[in-house]
Amino acid sequence: MSESIVPPEVRPKPAVPAKPPHVAAPSPTAPHGPSGLGGGVGVDRVPGLGHSGSGSTLLGYIGIDTIIEQMRKKTMKAGFDFNIMIVGHSGLGKSTLVNTLFKSQVSRWSSGWGGEHKIPKTVEIKAVSHVIEEGGVKMKLTVIDTPGFGDQINNENCWDPISKYINEQYEKFLKEEVNIARKKRIPDTRVHCCLYFISPTGHSLRQLDIEFMKHLSRVVNIIPVIAKSDTMTPDEKNEFKHRVRKELETYGIEYYPQNEFDDDMEDKNENDKIREAMPFAVVGSDKEFQVNGKRVLGRKTAWGVVEVENPNHCEFALLRDFLIRSHLQDLKEVTHNIHYETYRARRLNDNGGLHPISANNTQDSNL
Repeated sequence: MSESIVPPEVRPKPAVPAKPPHVAAPSPTAPHGPSGLGGGVGVDRVPGLGHSGSGSTLLGYIGIDTIIEQMRKKTMKAGFDFNIMIVGHSGLGKSTLVNTLFKSQVSRWSSGWGGEHKIPKTVEIKAVSHVIEEGGVKMKLTVIDTPGFGDQINNENCWDPISKYINEQYEKFLKEEVNIARKKRIPDTRVHCCLYFISPTGHSLRQLDIEFMKHLSRVVNIIPVIAKSDTMTPDEKNEFKHRVRKELETYGIEYYPQNEFDDDMEDKNENDKIREAMPFAVVGSDKEFQVNGKRVLGRKTAWGVVEVENPNHCEFALLRDFLIRSHLQDLKEVTHNIHYETYRARRLNDNGGLHPISANNTQDSNL
């Protein structure tokens, strides 16, 4: 006579740790077999763990949810880097806008660059780094300014120094990667975002705007913004924004966030709303004024104060939320996974592989 099979529901369960009060109870939806194994041939399943194509009921608290906290602590210790480049001809308020974005004096003019410095005859690259902290989170912010861009009579190929600088940072990162004795954490000086300032003409993009974005959109995340938008009426602003979007589409200029980088439908829906609002018509100011009993950042005019953070006055708040609060990490990931990887693949293909550099600078083998 065959042995009787004990039903699974009456078998004694192994002792498990009690779950913390904040962890929800598991839902008893997936039944277990007599021995706690899955139906696959030769595949053991550990209680509490699932496999591809099916779920599993946890018998008790394991602690998987602490992974997020572990990652947070590790990342907090390492800190963050964010490198932002600002491009546009002088007088558009580039430095002021960056100071307003981070509510700190982070531009080159507030970091030792005085008014006695004249506009250079050629495009120069000026990078200033600061460590800013908020809520215990430290971030090394580097602002890369491009004085002299678009300010000359002949601006032919004036984007070349900017393109060269961006590629130099990719090259520097690549050389660190192929070192035999490379650093545990490679310093990241790559440009994660380029804010391109468009003059509030109300007509159309300049040829320089088109050529710059056509050349640089292939190597860096470009975010176009309309500077000093308070110089236009609301109707003029909306018409100008629509005309700029049409021109960008006509010339095949891709700006961040690019359609092909949307990971899922949720990202697509969110990014579609952002793309419809771009280019952001912004106003920057690091001066405070009293308005209705409150201190606000704004620009004082003859007819009142243009409030920087008031969405009825400009789109600065949209730009800040998009750039810092929702897409900062994605900007870094697109830079690393798309722009840098494109540069890396091209370099390795062109040169037949880079030679790793050992600690004593000997070239022993290929990548």
